[in-house]
Amino acid sequence: MQKFLSKFLLAVAVCGTVLCCAADDVKLYMDADALPNALNFLPPPPKVGSAAFAYDSSQYVWGKTMRADSARAALAIAQSTVDIAEMAALFSDAFGVEISAKKTPAILNVLKRGVLTMRLSARGPKKFYKRPRPYEYFNESTLIPSVDEEHRNTGSFPSSHTVRGWAMALVLAEINPAAQDALLKYGYEWGQSRVIAGFHWQSDVDASKLIISGCFARLHADESFNADMRKARAEFKRLSAKKK
Repeated sequence: MQKFLSKFLLAVAVCGTVLCCAADDVKLYMDADALPNALNFLPPPPKVGSAAFAYDSSQYVWGKTMRADSARAALAIAQSTVDIAEMAALFSDAFGVEISAKKTPAILNVLKRGVLTMRLSARGPKKFYKRPRPYEYFNESTLIPSVDEEHRNTGSFPSSHTVRGWAMALVLAEINPAAQDALLKYGYEWGQSRVIAGFHWQSDVDASKLIISGCFARLHADESFNADMRKARAEFKRLSAKKK
């Protein structure tokens, strides 16, 4: 993984930034109104001065200490991408098969459609709460200071990056249940990377996973999603048979 991260970050340096995202020219499974509304079932983010906010603050300090670990810092930087193809490439090790447009078109298709659909669930709470991000609150820099300014005033609760990462982990774990533990571990690390980088409070990350759990269940009531998942599982089964 460290060797892969080095190559990934080098490629990113050539492109310019890990935070670029391909145009959303993907047909979504449903619009935001059809997804669970977090404002109706999740409590608001912790108030300043509460015990929960004290924990958020302590996790922010923990995150900064983790930046001293060069490997973990590199992972946090790599996991700041929101491009679905780049995300899928990073999840490939845990998944057990290289995920790409060429090698796994069906798997990449359901990931693009599924993750980009589920990410819509973060927009409502972000706009409603407008929670300051931790680096804004403490007036400090993040692990990726070049993008600090563009993230200001964009809302910290919930974490859109965690929404994407946890959504991808759940979809891939259903396609390849044998790799579920590794995929969920990597999805968990994806969320913690946002704490380490300083862009999100721990409660932002935790809320994102609850939101996506509801969204993932909702997608299973959509026949087009189920049809794409069947194609993805069949594709994985064929690739797995070739490896034996």
